Amino acid sequence: MSTEFTKVKKFLRKMNMFHEQVDMEEAYQHFIEEMDKGLRGEPSSLEMIPTFIESSNDIPINEKVIVLDAGGTNFRVALLSFDDDRKVVIDEFKKYPMPGTKGILTADEFFETIAEAIGSLADKSEKIGFCFSYPTEILPNKDGKLIRFSKEVQAPEVEGKIIGECLRAKLKSRGCTVDHKIVILNDTVATLLTGKAASPDRNYDDYLGYILGTGLNSCYSESNELITKLGTMSLDNSQSQIINVESGTFSVADRGDMDKVLDKKTSIPGTYFLEKMTSGAYFGSLVSEVLFEAEKTDLFNKAFNEELIEAGSLNTRQVNEFIQNPFRKDNILSKICFKHDEKNRELLYFLIDSLLERAAKLIAVNMAAIILKSGKGKSPVRPTCLTVDGTTFYAYHKFQYRVETYLNGFLSGHHKRYFDIVQVEDAPLIGAAIAALTN
Repeated sequence: MSTEFTKVKKFLRKMNMFHEQVDMEEAYQHFIEEMDKGLRGEPSSLEMIPTFIESSNDIPINEKVIVLDAGGTNFRVALLSFDDDRKVVIDEFKKYPMPGTKGILTADEFFETIAEAIGSLADKSEKIGFCFSYPTEILPNKDGKLIRFSKEVQAPEVEGKIIGECLRAKLKSRGCTVDHKIVILNDTVATLLTGKAASPDRNYDDYLGYILGTGLNSCYSESNELITKLGTMSLDNSQSQIINVESGTFSVADRGDMDKVLDKKTSIPGTYFLEKMTSGAYFGSLVSEVLFEAEKTDLFNKAFNEELIEAGSLNTRQVNEFIQNPFRKDNILSKICFKHDEKNRELLYFLIDSLLERAAKLIAVNMAAIILKSGKGKSPVRPTCLTVDGTTFYAYHKFQYRVETYLNGFLSGHHKRYFDIVQVEDAPLIGAAIAALTN
């Protein structure tokens, strides 16, 4: 063990920020407890939102469906179907800025913008699958009521509105005669469903969805019998439905000192704890807070510290570029390192690497929880398909390898489960199509 690594370890441990301080078994047990409370409707950091969408139905072939994807930046529209070989066919694809990202819109303007984007496609199918990636209460008829917008979308009047109902009314006001069946789902549920289309010949025991990008979330299928917060609602207890976990809000029990400092500086303090410890939106800022704290110590030399402070708050891309190549000439951290003793470069690398290792460990806890909660994947010939989307998961330095190492270790022994991590493209569009075609 190098002297530099030992110094970083000591520094991070004092702030409870070192990756070895995360106890996976304790964190997993806490995650499961929060899941159970959320399913019962008790106060919980995990919302456990029922989607009323099943994942077990077969995908029909050669049936066209209108698909919409409302993401953080773009709004996408297409006509999608599956051919005789169950391969995806995407026609008339169009992309626009997400409504509300270019200025404040009223509710009427918001739905008018969407209806206009659908345009001539409105008459080409009776089914619309709408991947709506914002906190939404899904209703038994598979429509959804927007809870709140995030990601800088400015359309406050839409909050509390029934999305599909409002869109259907707007389409009719524009002269459309088709009475559309609209299924609302989020990007994580779409990712889960896309796993079915990605591996039609693979005999998976179950499908799970995970997203780690700007934010994070996960979903899995749960027995209706265990979703007791739905009360007396008429559900077939022999069936299951996909649960949107809303993992980013998980109340990590033993956060570090700098996690708490960062949390207070965000626009939504006191929530989204797991997201702020791991996701692309926050990881650069978290590293910055740790480096600001290092300035109070002798971890780096004084001149190096001063330049780090002058660099200000870092973004995740800058941090990840450095750890992928600590000698990259166009990276702000590398440039600082070139001016000083090489030991500073190694110290900085170990510090960022350990925080990334901690993030991987926490993500593995979340993944282990949904894998084990599903109760599936007990045979190596019929593993669970864990479909993972999000640029952060695949872009972070050696991140997939780190996560799988923790998962494989944790799921061995009495936790024995088998899984495949599957990457897919166009998950929001394909998943929205499957949801509309099979529900």
